[in-house]
Amino acid sequence: MNEQEYAGFWIRTGAAIIDTILMSIIILPILTAIYGTDYWVTESFIQGFWDALLNYILPAIAIIIFWLYKSATPGKMVTKLTIVDAKTGGKPSTGQFIGRYFGYYVSMIPLFLGIIWVGIDKRKQGWHDKLAGTVVIRK
Repeated sequence: MNEQEYAGFWIRTGAAIIDTILMSIIILPILTAIYGTDYWVTESFIQGFWDALLNYILPAIAIIIFWLYKSATPGKMVTKLTIVDAKTGGKPSTGQFIGRYFGYYVSMIPLFLGIIWVGIDKRKQGWHDKLAGTVVIRK
């Protein structure tokens, strides 16, 4: 693999914020239309089918599709970042992308330590990257 510039914690955080804002612009008005404004004050973790679909399933599908076709989410595209295979520098496999997505849960459960790891790792890999065999680089 050619010498690549690994994307660090803050640029990746910026990309994630962009993605979160874009998803929220799409999803939040739909949830409010379906469940009403009481949706925002209830203590229930999941309100029903549409809540689960729009908050968990749709984002997972959208993110993995963006990774498959662009090797980046919209936030990564705006910040000129791309996900590559850690060994070859080429495009990761579908399995790597799916594993990377589920690796986010592993990274977040212990107080986001696996995400914070990006800031201290020499290759700027979070635990989800390590599990999937990927790195995020600047284009």
